[in-house]
Amino acid sequence: MRVARWLLPVLAWVSSGAHAADVRFEDARAALPVAHVYSGGWEHFVGGGLATFDCNGDGFPEMYAAGGAGPARLFVNRTAGRGEALAFDLGTDLPELTGVTGAYPLDVDNDGILDLAVLRVGPNVLLRGEGDCRFSDATSEFGFEAGDRWSTAFSATWETGNDLPTLAVGNYVDRTDPDGPFEACDVNELHRPDGAAFRAPELLEPGFCALSMLFSDWTRTGARDLRVSNDRHYYVRGGSEQMWRMGDRPRLLGAEDGWEDISIWGMGIASRDLNDDGRPDLVLTSMADQLTLLSDGRSGYRLAPYEIGTFAQRPHLGDDGRPSTGWTAQFGDVDNDGRDDLFIAKGNVDQMPTNAINDPNNLLIRQADGTFSEASVEAGVATTDRSRGAVLADFDGDGRQDLAVVNRRAPMELYRNVTEGTGAWLTIAPRQQGANGYGVGSWLEVRLPDGRVAAREVTVGGYHVSGRSVPEHFGLGDAAHVDLRVIWPDGATSGWVTVPVNQSIQVWRRGDAELDIDPQD
Repeated sequence: MRVARWLLPVLAWVSSGAHAADVRFEDARAALPVAHVYSGGWEHFVGGGLATFDCNGDGFPEMYAAGGAGPARLFVNRTAGRGEALAFDLGTDLPELTGVTGAYPLDVDNDGILDLAVLRVGPNVLLRGEGDCRFSDATSEFGFEAGDRWSTAFSATWETGNDLPTLAVGNYVDRTDPDGPFEACDVNELHRPDGAAFRAPELLEPGFCALSMLFSDWTRTGARDLRVSNDRHYYVRGGSEQMWRMGDRPRLLGAEDGWEDISIWGMGIASRDLNDDGRPDLVLTSMADQLTLLSDGRSGYRLAPYEIGTFAQRPHLGDDGRPSTGWTAQFGDVDNDGRDDLFIAKGNVDQMPTNAINDPNNLLIRQADGTFSEASVEAGVATTDRSRGAVLADFDGDGRQDLAVVNRRAPMELYRNVTEGTGAWLTIAPRQQGANGYGVGSWLEVRLPDGRVAAREVTVGGYHVSGRSVPEHFGLGDAAHVDLRVIWPDGATSGWVTVPVNQSIQVWRRGDAELDIDPQD
């Protein structure tokens, strides 16, 4: 197979000394205290998110799973120790909410404890984290206008000079439109702070039924703009993916800005630097093709070649030739060989006859030539329920990323990564005092012994209503140590610091930009 030009720069490092392991997961659903299901009628055809974060400070991440018509649930991680069998209890010290489509963890009030932005069919909710996995409804206290829409997308960033974050909320169909649901997409919202509370939202119009959005420094210029992925099933015509340039007034980019319209049934956004130019590349999930967009090294993107192996447009099991439906996509190095892999949650909207019904999830393992190869069957995760939200996260602290998946009208799935012969790893959590204590908008750069630099942006948003705030996981192959630096959200850049591998660390900002390394045992 001819290797595409963009793959050539990575061949030197990925083919030299990196581990090659047969990826395996074991079914760990018995660790969940209840069989959790995302349920409901047409208002829950979309949604079904899974938020992942550590709410009690023990280093083992929890999960908050959307329930749709049923209750959302907090699963508190009670795993006894590193590498031990997974165990979860139900969290009980938080408001019981129904109508939840998804949630995103972030520290809204800068107290060092993660809060939850909860999206719903109905009024959205800001849950204040109070420590030890306790939460209270602080929506009114924050001055957050909850609305009464059908919210299905979210992202957050910290704009210069503000203590509170800027929150973007994406809404789906306008349920009050008597001519809906087709061509009845609702507006989106930008909630900006005014001191210690949020002011009335700015409406981002037109809306085209947003199902994912992400603030990111797309061009590595220090400007964080908002990308919105929209569902063509409902905007039908005249709509496309969107990019809002942030400023005193948000501005929708168009052809005059070099923005190229893409019209897809957009479901989710996954971001990772794949071509080693230091800028985020994208996978956009959809009905049929899961588009991979690669940065062109300047200010734009180009479509990756089909041979990359990420388009995943048909079921890879059975004889159903109808298009697949992708939802949450997430990158993660499941075998720690230094090459990021890709999980895509798949599932029919409900009984949509134009698309595959038995639509297996994808686990795409990146190969030494930069392409991706399907491994979900061998790995044991190729289930065919209607999957929605998902997360790759290290639930048992052994350095291997595990997997959880929320399903519509079927029980939630949990898998423990038991792959043997994996490579080295490092997880990094940036921290700073004061506003934006979790360093959202930071870039983590890890320099390997061969000189390659892996760049990772800390963001809140993307996926499909599935938020995550866990340390950034780097698979490192055969490396024994790496160099690390942090480019903080205000652009201040630390010096390089050498750290050993196979550990979890917090990286605290000291002074203007330098680092204090705090190992997490």
